[in-house]
Amino acid sequence: MKDFKNDFMLAPGCYLLNHSVGRPLKSAEQSFKQQFFTPWQDSGVEPWGDWLGIIERFTQVLSTLFNAPASEFCPQVNLSSALTKLVMSVERLQQNDAVVLMSELDFPSMGFALKKALPNGCELRFIPAESDITDANVWDSYITSDVDMVFVSHAYSNTGQLSPIEKIVETAKAKGALSLIDIAQSAGVVPLDLNALQADFMIGSSVKWLCGGPGAAYLWVKGQHLASCQPKDVGWFSHENPFEFDIHDFRYHQSALKFWGGTPSIAPYAIASHSIEYFSRVGSIALRKHNQQLLDVITEELEDKVVSPREKSQRSGTIILDFADKQQQVLQTLKSANVSVDVRSLGMRVSPHIYNDEADIQGFLQLIKSI
Repeated sequence: MKDFKNDFMLAPGCYLLNHSVGRPLKSAEQSFKQQFFTPWQDSGVEPWGDWLGIIERFTQVLSTLFNAPASEFCPQVNLSSALTKLVMSVERLQQNDAVVLMSELDFPSMGFALKKALPNGCELRFIPAESDITDANVWDSYITSDVDMVFVSHAYSNTGQLSPIEKIVETAKAKGALSLIDIAQSAGVVPLDLNALQADFMIGSSVKWLCGGPGAAYLWVKGQHLASCQPKDVGWFSHENPFEFDIHDFRYHQSALKFWGGTPSIAPYAIASHSIEYFSRVGSIALRKHNQQLLDVITEELEDKVVSPREKSQRSGTIILDFADKQQQVLQTLKSANVSVDVRSLGMRVSPHIYNDEADIQGFLQLIKSI
């Protein structure tokens, strides 16, 4: 098997915080210089032609990774902004009696954005946190006939759970509801085929398993919805022809770029497109297999400490461990050995990537056994 450690910038110790920020590729800095700085520094003409090519590359690598047309992807600053723009563009969600369903386990920022983007009188309905969101029957019971859109996280950051998105989307369609998938915690480490899934919308980022840094989020809108979506937060790059410069004539871009807005940020997408291209070659299936094998090793050794799902169909790329009254001692021991993990409400989060190997995991386990 290829030694992926050689491809990434890895500090001394063991980095298992990939649910938070993935490590950069060694080639990222040179690639960024070539894409972003070289057209700016080495040419006497404005670099916008080259810079916009970076955005084209970004949507194309997303197309390859998620199996959907590049024209259905639009760069976004972050997921909250993408969600706000989307909700405000869908006529059905701008009715005063619209109902959106989500889980109390979703990332709080998503709830904040939805509450502000939906008109007064709309209902943001929650599946209680104690419900098993890995169970399709739970979702079926909450997706009632009055629900206009179901917001579902593919993976849940604080619980290590994986939701049954295929069945959720199927149920939503059967009951006449739209579906929006949040893949912030799953992009790259859990395979996703948008063409096969047939969800309506998707939002995601590049900072975690895709190792692309912050600022390179994205919005995906299924082609059949593009014509009907009417974004309110627009700018000259939302225009069908940004360089027409007629202040009296605005026409939406025919692609998902209608959600883009004003003068765009370029640098984050130069870094992210290079990284996503790399992981497209590795393949989400291979990354998922490697990640799950390492999680199996941890589960076998620390079975009574695992509080996240054990079944692969319900398990994300993250395992949650609870050491009860020894939690702080374990954390301090790991920190002293430069082993990077973190803690949330249920316990310690551990997320091995393609550049982690079994030796990393055995070292991690030995430190814990020493306590």
